[in-house]
Amino acid sequence: MGRRALPKLDPQLNLSANFRTLEELPQPWNPSELFAMDAPLEIEVGSGKGLFLQNAALTCPEHNFLGIEVAQKYARFTAARLAKRDLRNALAVHGDGLRLLREIVPDNALSAVHVYFPDPWWKKRHHKRRVLSEPFLADVYRTLGPQGKLHFWTDVKAYFDATLELIAAHTDFEGPLAVPEKPPEHDLDFRTHFERRTRLNEDPVYRAEFIKE
Repeated sequence: MGRRALPKLDPQLNLSANFRTLEELPQPWNPSELFAMDAPLEIEVGSGKGLFLQNAALTCPEHNFLGIEVAQKYARFTAARLAKRDLRNALAVHGDGLRLLREIVPDNALSAVHVYFPDPWWKKRHHKRRVLSEPFLADVYRTLGPQGKLHFWTDVKAYFDATLELIAAHTDFEGPLAVPEKPPEHDLDFRTHFERRTRLNEDPVYRAEFIKE
């Protein structure tokens, strides 16, 4: 099922505090140039419409959150929903999440990395395009600080099992740790819009958490 068309953004909305391109990020890495406060930083790779970033920033104001999205229109849509709520601890970035971790974020800089419902690239010849690859996982492990967490959710059992095998074979993460499903308290009480749609269709969601010791 394809993504629905996004609503038009308010042209009067100021996105300057909540939107960057990958090329506009500070190098060398300096989160104080991006956020209003110095705080633990969590990164979401593939932020989609930004539901996770919005809810995480609201419920955990003592952390900073950066979501990177390869589709510019979705990154800007996410920035707009953050700007409407004046969330200064959340930032939407347009660009390649693999490049962000590989080229920009230094060692031990993050408290968590979130990957929710990545494209499964169904055909075997396309599996090399999956986000959760050996090089990406190596960068996740490198950029997480001690006790940093990797959160991975998908609705594709085969992708879930293959990724768990990859993590076990090529990283020193502790896990997988079980993540229980909780009932939503309201209509948007989900990690992502994709989780909402999947659960409303009564399809299973596979969740795992890993910790860097």
